[in-house]
Amino acid sequence: MITRHDALNIIATNTPVLPAERVPVSEAAGRVLAEPVIARLTQPPSAMSAMDGYAVRFADCGDMGAGFVQIGESAAGAPFDGEVGAGETVRVFTGSVIPAGADHVVIQEEVAIRDDRVYLTEAQNGPANIRPAGLDFSEGETLIATGTRLSGAVPSLIAAANWAEVPVRRRPKVVLIANGNELKLPGASLARGEIICSTPFGLAALIERWGGEAHFTGIAGDSEDDIVDHIDRIRDPDVIVPLGGASVGDYDYMKSAFARRGLETLFSKVAIRPGKPTWFGKLGAARVLGLPGNPASALVCAYVFLAPLLARMQGLEPAGAMVRAKAAADIPANGKRESFLRAVSHVDETGQTWVTPAANQDSSLLSPFLQASLLIQRPVDAPPVPAGEIVTCLRLDA
Repeated sequence: MITRHDALNIIATNTPVLPAERVPVSEAAGRVLAEPVIARLTQPPSAMSAMDGYAVRFADCGDMGAGFVQIGESAAGAPFDGEVGAGETVRVFTGSVIPAGADHVVIQEEVAIRDDRVYLTEAQNGPANIRPAGLDFSEGETLIATGTRLSGAVPSLIAAANWAEVPVRRRPKVVLIANGNELKLPGASLARGEIICSTPFGLAALIERWGGEAHFTGIAGDSEDDIVDHIDRIRDPDVIVPLGGASVGDYDYMKSAFARRGLETLFSKVAIRPGKPTWFGKLGAARVLGLPGNPASALVCAYVFLAPLLARMQGLEPAGAMVRAKAAADIPANGKRESFLRAVSHVDETGQTWVTPAANQDSSLLSPFLQASLLIQRPVDAPPVPAGEIVTCLRLDA
């Protein structure tokens, strides 16, 4: 067995960054930038009114009752072409271009209209209500760096910078293969000894969240030939994730099936709990990350190994930030393998994060994930941790 750190190093050094492709900005959400986004225009391109009102020269606003002659109107998309002179004003609206000569907008609630003239009804304290050209960004400015995941409002910023298409990393195509005669798809009627195949569905959701494109080939039976048949159905994968069938049982054929198709194994066991049967290798251009058959083990190992692998393929720093938290309950000593404990966290009134391990850490249990927000990382031979002491945790929301 190798350590988690060694396994992650092997994954990182043997996983290429995927090539770039251009996609419409409307399809860019969740993708990772392959090149920086540089503004192709200035935003706003001209000085714009921030309010509905009247554009004037502030120097003409000395007296509260000062009056102005309206010489025109500047609507959004239809600027006024002239220039504002002494004692003159142009009607403006939010988002319309400020006419030449004006340096202030009097909001419409602070004027009165009498005899075709505009009069101030409130004192003006200084030039205001104008958004200068380039307030948001200027042409040629680097707005978004390479390697940024495009989430939230970022696609709007890209569109505002006049990019119709975005250079992004190709999404990793991840193919899941489940294995086991006892497994049945959800909705099936179960005979004695059969169980529902649940792991691929949680993994698919995580893969999509981490920027990948998840595909499920179905359930391969406990025979080398059947597993090989599933492998042969896969077209152009970036990552293949076999589930189960890689331990030392009489019906574990996953590794030998991949070996028949030319797998180059790079590691075959990792000294962690849960997840010792995790393995990794190359099959042509694809990377193969074998995860344990037990659902909780597979999901924990996905956070630990699959998330960094997919991050690497997209040119990102490894996903899965480690954080520090205080133990809310005593944690027993650890054994000869690094362990990851599913845990619930809460933040107190001082901002301190506290973490409580789930009472039952059995590798078959999925229900602890409903409340779990962190995995408590326990080093090899770590001593007991009394409540109130600091522990290191892997975030599950990264």
